[in-house]
Amino acid sequence: MQVSFYLTLPLRGLSLISMNKIVSIFKDMVIKLLKNRSDIGAGTRGSDLGIDALEIAAINQNDDFFHRHLFVDVKTHNETIYQKNTNSFAKRIEHVAEQCNRVCDAVSTALLQNYFPIVLSGDHSSALGTISGIKKAHPNKKLGVIWIDAHADMHSPYTSPSGNIHGMPLAAALGLDHAHIQVNKISDDTISHWKDLKSIGTNGPKLTPDNLVYFGLRDFELAEKQVIEEASISNYTVEQLRENGLQKTLAAIIKKFEDVDELYISFDVDSMDCDQISYGTGTPVKSGFLPDEINQILAQLLSTQKVVCLEIAEINPLLDNKGNKMAETAFQILSNFEQQLIVL
Repeated sequence: MQVSFYLTLPLRGLSLISMNKIVSIFKDMVIKLLKNRSDIGAGTRGSDLGIDALEIAAINQNDDFFHRHLFVDVKTHNETIYQKNTNSFAKRIEHVAEQCNRVCDAVSTALLQNYFPIVLSGDHSSALGTISGIKKAHPNKKLGVIWIDAHADMHSPYTSPSGNIHGMPLAAALGLDHAHIQVNKISDDTISHWKDLKSIGTNGPKLTPDNLVYFGLRDFELAEKQVIEEASISNYTVEQLRENGLQKTLAAIIKKFEDVDELYISFDVDSMDCDQISYGTGTPVKSGFLPDEINQILAQLLSTQKVVCLEIAEINPLLDNKGNKMAETAFQILSNFEQQLIVL
């Protein structure tokens, strides 16, 4: 796809080097969509259809969003859902690892080509690939992660009650095993694949606990709670944000990230209030954010000019009790984000 733009500057006297700089500035603002239709990390089927639901929402809103942006379809392993699980505490872990590698490569390639990647994912396990891709592209930059989600996604195979890897991406990104609070006895095969997951993109942790912030966390297990408290990871609940004032709280969070070079925003739609929006997500939780609050959070974070990637995950149209309401709401948020990005 060719990207066209018009310059309103006088071109006479500009050197080739100056023109290249101008082109680079414009290209910095070009979005590339990474469509990752994988749902093998989830316990419920249907999030692989989330991207299609978003595209239908755009068509119904007469918006050519998906036509005007470059995109890449990331190959998936969804056919493995029919295979027998050999790692009960980390289901399909070898295939999730391969999927995360694919997402990692797609994200790092987009960043190295100076695009702004927006990752549209099925289940949230692929966020490990996104984080790993950012670090692969910029290994020497300090990364901050904003995790907008009802769930902590901080389990490991040692602690997970379900074995669904969409509940484990942050533990892997932080390089944590939770062996000191181990509940599950896992196989050598699982241990080997978990090590592979933690090594995607670059060896070692991709971020530190002090550079991770939760927004809207309200549904988690005791093991996750213990890890979060031990690591002093910040969690701003829906109630806290409303009581203390959204803008005031966001200003404090932005100050916390002053020494961070880059920010990645991971937006799981279950962070929103399922009663107010819809139940069109794999693990809906009540008392979440409203769309306008999500818009304000994203806009304020974008104003730092440190955001390098946005991911949206866990839209499941098969579970939507209001037609395509979850995807429609998520697309409105995505469209608003696009406009904010263009303004910058």
